[in-house]
Amino acid sequence: MKYDVIIVGAGAAGLYAAMYLPRDKKVLIINKRETFKCNSFYAQGGIALAIDKEDVPLHIKDTLDAGAGLCDEEAVKVLSESSRAIIDDLIARGFEFDRDKEGKLLYTKEAAHSKERILHAGGDATGRYMHYFLLKQNPHPMLTDARVVDLLIKDGECYGVTVLDHRECRNIYADNVIIASGGVGSLYEYHTNAPCISADMQGLCVMKGIELADMEMMQFHPTVYVGNNAAQKLLLTEALRGEGATIEDEKGKRFLFDYDERGELASRDIVSKAIYDYNKKTGMQTYLSFKNFDHVYFTKRFPNIYKNLQLLGFDVPKQRVPISPAFHYAIGGIKTDVNGAIPNVKSLYAIGEVASTKVHGANRLASNSLLEGLVFGKRAVEDILKKEHVKKEVVFEVTDEVMSFKEDKAKKNLLRKIMWQNVSIVRTKSGLNSALSQINALLNEKIGRLLKFRLLTAREIVIAALARDESIGVHFIQKEES
Repeated sequence: MKYDVIIVGAGAAGLYAAMYLPRDKKVLIINKRETFKCNSFYAQGGIALAIDKEDVPLHIKDTLDAGAGLCDEEAVKVLSESSRAIIDDLIARGFEFDRDKEGKLLYTKEAAHSKERILHAGGDATGRYMHYFLLKQNPHPMLTDARVVDLLIKDGECYGVTVLDHRECRNIYADNVIIASGGVGSLYEYHTNAPCISADMQGLCVMKGIELADMEMMQFHPTVYVGNNAAQKLLLTEALRGEGATIEDEKGKRFLFDYDERGELASRDIVSKAIYDYNKKTGMQTYLSFKNFDHVYFTKRFPNIYKNLQLLGFDVPKQRVPISPAFHYAIGGIKTDVNGAIPNVKSLYAIGEVASTKVHGANRLASNSLLEGLVFGKRAVEDILKKEHVKKEVVFEVTDEVMSFKEDKAKKNLLRKIMWQNVSIVRTKSGLNSALSQINALLNEKIGRLLKFRLLTAREIVIAALARDESIGVHFIQKEES
């Protein structure tokens, strides 16, 4: 069976792209697990945009400033200039953002934004609402509980994918393939990602000789409740701090001002490093305090966080909650142009968190991620429709590589510990070299293809981190005593 377009992943980026593919096109969306198990579903804070033409230069500046000089200015310009039309399109199709009593859109502010320009839905459930909305809008078939384990590439052109479906591999052919599979969360011991976000496609691209970019740029969210036993930890959105939540130590001191004059509103990398450093120096636990919130307002503005924390035994907003940074977002990814196209491989695209469009540079500005997925998802489809051509038939052998061995699970857990200890918020050359040697050793063992994907992605992160000697953005190298 052959399709016009295959989309790998059913998060916001993949579904928004699907929405722009006409119904008369033969399209297949491939989803690894249940549809809600994607990072889009867990996005709490909202979606950023340039509110009007006057705000475009300011939004661009905020994005570039957060990116610490490593953003691609053309990509940032595309992101910002496209943002209002994307939001208007969602509203016109029936998506409901939160509004005030007069029916005006409610904008909020988050760290490193110079003004209130972030829209939200369902209080703190923007991603969940948007994902459900896009699923309802989707006109194309979806293959669930199937994972892509190979890209069918010959002579610099992509002809489809191999899927592992009910423990059997088979090839599915297409004129175009869009990768929208998300980030790398499961590489780390503590993360906020959906459990199935495991860096498969990035590792597969390494196997295929496709370039990854900015892989050292891994963003850690500063305010996460890590006391639960699951690998996926409870994210406490940046919007909480934007609206008055404070970070304090055991004695109630708001220590962030010792690190940055913006305090709680400094960018994520600064807040994460400050918490890490302060905890190391003092040995004290860090807390997120909600004492500035009225009870009724808190329950309405952050209903899901309120419910989840209550279930965990916290009497919020009265009671403060212990927090720690955790892995949150992969800034680096599969290198693309401003249309989501992957250089040197025709008919292959990457969008959303799996891609590196270079709009985020060295540090993603809060709530630019949902926007990026939508903007470049639409642009990828426009590029596909513009270049439309039907490929000649090429038949590929189905891979017979073993997908996993019984021992792989323990090795996955070891990898997560290695990455958390050596390749997280604060890095050292010795720690990175230790991680590299351990990852290389695991790659030389008898392992399945799926674990190989993870290890290859992890190795790219480590190699990129070792190659960048100076600290910048989310990449912080601590100097060691000689």
